[in-house]
Formats: sequence, C-alpha cells, structure tokens
Amino acid sequence: MRIMRIQLWKRLAAGISNRAIDPFPVRKVIHSYGPTQARSDLIASLNVALLAFPQGMAYAMIAGLPIEYGLFGSAVATIVGPLFSGSRFIVLGPTNATSVLLLSTFLALGIPEGDRGALLPILLCLTALFQILGAVLNISTLIQYISRSVVVGYITAAAVLIIANQLQNILGFKIHGASTFAGVVVRTAESISETQWPTVALSILTAAIFIVLRKWFAKLPNVAVTLVLSSLVAVGFDRFGLAVEKLKAVSAGSFALTVPQLDFSTLGLLSSAALAIAFLSILEGSSIGKSLAAMSGARLNTNQELFSMGMANLACGFLNGMPASGSLTRSVLNWTSGAATTMASLFCGLICVALFLGLGSFIAYIPKASLAVVVVFVALSLVNPAQIRLVTKTTPGDAAVFLLTFGAALLFPLDMAIYFGAGLSIILFLYQAGEPDLIEYTYDDKGELSELQKHESRRVPEISIVHVEGSLFFAAAELLQEQLRRVCDDPNLKIIILRLKNAHHLDASTILALEELIGFMREHDRHLIISGARKEVYRICKRTGLLDLVGRKNFFMEWPQNPTLSSRNALKRAQEILGSKDAEISIFGETVMKGSEK
Repeated sequence: MRIMRIQLWKRLAAGISNRAIDPFPVRKVIHSYGPTQARSDLIASLNVALLAFPQGMAYAMIAGLPIEYGLFGSAVATIVGPLFSGSRFIVLGPTNATSVLLLSTFLALGIPEGDRGALLPILLCLTALFQILGAVLNISTLIQYISRSVVVGYITAAAVLIIANQLQNILGFKIHGASTFAGVVVRTAESISETQWPTVALSILTAAIFIVLRKWFAKLPNVAVTLVLSSLVAVGFDRFGLAVEKLKAVSAGSFALTVPQLDFSTLGLLSSAALAIAFLSILEGSSIGKSLAAMSGARLNTNQELFSMGMANLACGFLNGMPASGSLTRSVLNWTSGAATTMASLFCGLICVALFLGLGSFIAYIPKASLAVVVVFVALSLVNPAQIRLVTKTTPGDAAVFLLTFGAALLFPLDMAIYFGAGLSIILFLYQAGEPDLIEYTYDDKGELSELQKHESRRVPEISIVHVEGSLFFAAAELLQEQLRRVCDDPNLKIIILRLKNAHHLDASTILALEELIGFMREHDRHLIISGARKEVYRICKRTGLLDLVGRKNFFMEWPQNPTLSSRNALKRAQEILGSKDAEISIFGETVMKGSEK
C-alpha cells in the first residue's frame, strides 16, 4: 500500500507541475502561426462546420434533448477544446456513443424531458472533473487493458439502440416509459396503430434523397443538403394539408451562462453516468487520435487530449452544451481537408456560432422525421462488419467479450454495460497474464537440449532449473506455487534453482507463495536457490525478508555483462549443498552443461 501511495503522489505531482500535461498548449501554435497554416485551417474548418452543425442537431435528438444543446455543444467544444489540446487530429463535440449513453442515463433514472436540461450541467461538470483528474494522474495509460472487443460491442449495440429509439419519430408518434432496447421495441410495437402516414412518406423520401446524394454526390455535405431538400418537400406537404412535425426554432436568447446547482443527492445519482461518459470519451478519442496520428507519422499525448476533453466539457456544463468527445467523422474530415493546426477546430466552432445566429430561425422548417432518418443513417455507419467479424473470429475470449458487452448494452443501462465490458476485459487480461511460462527441457540421446513433450518420459533430476517467463503478480502466484510443488513430487529432487531473469511484477501474493514453498521444501529436506534476480526483484525480496529466508548464499543477482554467470554460480552452490560435482540435471528454459561448469 505504501508503494501504491508513493506512485499515486508522484503522478499527481507530475501532473500539477505540468510535466504530464501542458495547461495552455495553444500558445505554441499562435507563436508560430502564419498565413499558409491559416488558409489550410480555414478550408478544413468550413468543411467540418457544414457537417458539425446538422450533426449537433442529430445528436441532441439521439439524447432526447432540445436541438440547441447539440448546436451549443458542437460550437463550445470545438472552440474551447483546441485551447488545451496538443493535437490537430481530434475534433471534439457530441458523438453517437456519448449521446445514446446520455439518453440511456435519462431513461434509466426516469428523468422526464423537461427536467433533463437542469441536470445536464451537473453531469457535464462531473464528467469534466473525472477527465481532468484522469489526465493529471495519467490514468489514460490504463485504457490499454480494455479490449477493443468492448468498444466494438458497445458501439454496435449503441447503433441498434439509436435506430430503435428513432423509429417513433420516423413513424410519427411518441412512446413513453421505455429505458432498454426491449422496452423500446415493445412500446413501439404497441403504438404502431398511431402511425402517421404523411410522416412515413416524408421519411421514405428523405432516405431516398440521402442515398442518392451519398452515392452520386459524395463530395457535398450530404447531411445538410438532405435536411434542406427534405424541408422543401415538407413545405409542399403543408400546402396539400399533409402536416408533419417540425423542429423548434432556436434563437440567440437560449444561449446563456448556467451555473450548476450542486447537491450531494444529485451528484450521487449522476456520478456513475459521468464516469462512464468520461471513460467512453477517452476510449473514443484515443482510438481516433492515435489512428490519424500514426497515418501522419506523429504521436498523440493521450493525457493532454483527455485534459482538453475535460476543459471542453466544463465549458459545455456552463454554456448549455452536451458531452464532448472525439468525433470520428469530424476528425477524419478535418484531417483529410488538410487542417494544419488545432486552430482549424477553433475556427470550426466560430463558424458553427455564425451558422447558429444566422440560421437558427430556419431550423423550424426542418421536419423531425427527416432528422430522425439522418440519425438512422449515421447510426448504421457505426456498424462495422469487418471489425465484428475480426473480434468474433480471433479468439474465444474476444468473441465472448464482444457478445456479452453487446448483450448487456441491450438489456441494461449503457453505463452498466460499459463497466461490465471493461470488467470482462480486465478479467480476460488477468487470466492470460496470470500464467507464467514454464517450458521444461531435458537432454536427448545425443546429449543436446530438447523440449520435453507431454507424454514423453524424462530423467529423474537431483537439481531442477526452473526458468520463469512472464508476470508474477497475484494472479500467477498460486499457479507458480502449484507448478513448483509438482516439481517437488520427484522423490530424488533435492534442489530447485528458480531462474527469475525474465520474471516481472512480483507482489505480496508471490512473496507469500514463495515463503510457503520454502517452508514446504525444508520440511522435506530440500532447498530453493534464486538466480538471475534483477534489481527490482532484489529490492522486493530484501524489503519483505524473503532474501534472508532464502539465505544470501542462495540468492544470485543478474549480471547483464554475463547472462549465464548467475546460473553458473547457482549451480555451483547447488553442488556444494549436495557435496557432489556431477549432479544429474533437468532444465526448464536455459542451457546449463551437465556436471560442473568450467
């Protein structure tokens, strides 16, 4: 525990002293900014803004919020995020994954639509707190232990949930009281008789427009053009008395500073969802950023980007935004459009503000069903058959994690599904990492070393050299002890030389297991010798008293200049104990000559 506290304090101190994160990296960009970079950034920002503006409305609809929250979130996140980001590869804003997680939270907690706006600032500030603290403590390094199968399972389930929740808008009715996929499907089926056929007809026309644009006019901002054309169709419907529900107009007056009203009961209610959003955001952002950075030959500081997300979410909490994460579509478009610096994202936010101020009143012409159709197409783009095929075919463990995460996301609130999938991923890692590699070698008829096959008989050794390869943390302790005791079952065995050169991460469980093994061996008049111990292993053994228990004469450090020296000395010590220079030896993983070594 003392070691853990010291490591935690060191991480905190490093973050606070700005060695882990830069508190204001945009100053470096401004210092060297020039006209060429500005031109590239402006072109990229215009392209991204034309996508971000309609996407903001779509993500607000996914989350069950008024569309202005998506618009504000798109603008605020892309303005604030770049001020604290060290990378041009990630464009922040609302995303499919965080939006559907937000909806799931509201539904699971039974929060009505009218009360969601009041709780959202608290949720965003909590999310920001988790992200900023995670950046300072370098927590982002832990995401390497989360299997990609978890993300693929969650994203696939999120796509299914998004589509299911938009069916009501496409069909022209409203459902209530459903918080899971099964509930949404049942409520939708029960309300099918309320279908509004003009709305269905408009939805079909919108889908046709989107498909045509995507196939033959791929370079156009398809989402924006689809909404404009479908709005014109809806105007025609109105003239024939076929009214369809429209979105509400948005005015500049709805953009205001909001101070979250904090109380402990609300914090407790929303903390799980906030942690899940923070966790999902870093998974999304790091995956996108690392992929684009790798294609550009650059590197990504994940902690800096997590800090940037935290600051963006903090701003969104005070300015009526939505959870900000790394957007795949906007990030890729920004990169392919030639963005030179993080200023491209900032310019994008300013353009979104201009679009909001200039076009806010025209939003009232956009049919709700048309936006729902666009949302469905966006959700379909999340489903990646190639990735699903890969994670289900690679290993049984990956397939199980994917299927269980996918199933949990459909049956339970999404924050619980994320924790469930992450837990499964960690269990799988511990299971795989908790098996140290011990390969037995023996001499063949020619006197050469060969691997002992499963059903092959071996010579009975007096000295057994056991080479340990892998991690010896708590998950491996019992297995190590069991395997070494199995070696001790040989009645002729007198000494085990435990080779720890490639053993890592010894902990208290491993030390206790070795102490028990030493006690067992001494009861049976046997000896344990440790060789190849690195400095880290030596320090742990000395602090815990294992060094004295083994005996300093029976403990041999690693010599990097001469890798076999510690084994040679250990073998000599074993021969001293036996009083013989010609012991018969079986080997686990390292070549040592039979008999005494010159």
